[in-house]
Amino acid sequence: MAGPVVEAVVSLRHAAAAAPQLEGVPTGVEGLDDLFFTTVWQAHRPVRRPLGGIPRYAVLQVTGVADTGKTLLVEQFVIAQARQGHGCLFLTTENPAPFVAMGLRTRAAAMGTDWQAIEERIVLIDAATHTILLQDLPTLLNTLAHAIKTYHVRALVIDSITGLYEAREMLARDVVRPIFSFLKKWRQTALLVSQKRSGHELLTAEAAGGYAVGHILDGTLVLAKQPITSVQQARLYRLPLGETVRLFRIDGCRLCGHDTSTHVLDITPEGLVRIGPSLQVLHQTSPVASTSET
Repeated sequence: MAGPVVEAVVSLRHAAAAAPQLEGVPTGVEGLDDLFFTTVWQAHRPVRRPLGGIPRYAVLQVTGVADTGKTLLVEQFVIAQARQGHGCLFLTTENPAPFVAMGLRTRAAAMGTDWQAIEERIVLIDAATHTILLQDLPTLLNTLAHAIKTYHVRALVIDSITGLYEAREMLARDVVRPIFSFLKKWRQTALLVSQKRSGHELLTAEAAGGYAVGHILDGTLVLAKQPITSVQQARLYRLPLGETVRLFRIDGCRLCGHDTSTHVLDITPEGLVRIGPSLQVLHQTSPVASTSET
């Protein structure tokens, strides 16, 4: 029988001394940053204070079906962090690096950001082209460590984490757990895109690999879409029949408090994701509510 792992036993006092300060990291997504908050006590009652971004060192899943804005959202995050002077890493398992660069340039222009001022702060790892990175996890982690050290990376995106266990989703936990532990060790604030399948629940953390990703990571940002098929929906969302509405919710975050409502998500003509009002607010101000109350 093996002996105890003494190093694994630590007092709360020592663990708390090593804990990072809870603070927000701006995402560059309008309407998102104030949905995370911390709670303080004032005059013997709890008071919410917006965090101003996702929690620093959080590793969050960004999940949804196709065409919900997942890649746009993480691109905005990378541009916003590079604009603040931070080193950023974008691991692509889907598109080759030149096409990722094209998307980031487009997003920077839409956000009014000088491309030349940020392009040296963003480094890409092209696993879509160098497929050994998809097939061998130790090689991938060594490559990530090299890039983080060399380029002083503080913000990281993987688009998508699903690409690392595609066609072998039963192994999702065996892939996601080591990556999560690695990102925690290297103190990264990270967004990991995952794909939903058509049979998955629309507004939950369920994605390719089941709930494995959502259970392991610190929280989940869920993006969804649905067609407008009734007059009541058309009035609520203020969209014509046959149009598509996109929705957003935070499905848990273990590091801080967060809004629990479902919100409308817009993609602007310039290609930027924007989080709009909650469905509760929409209902209160919609013609449907006014009619039902009279």
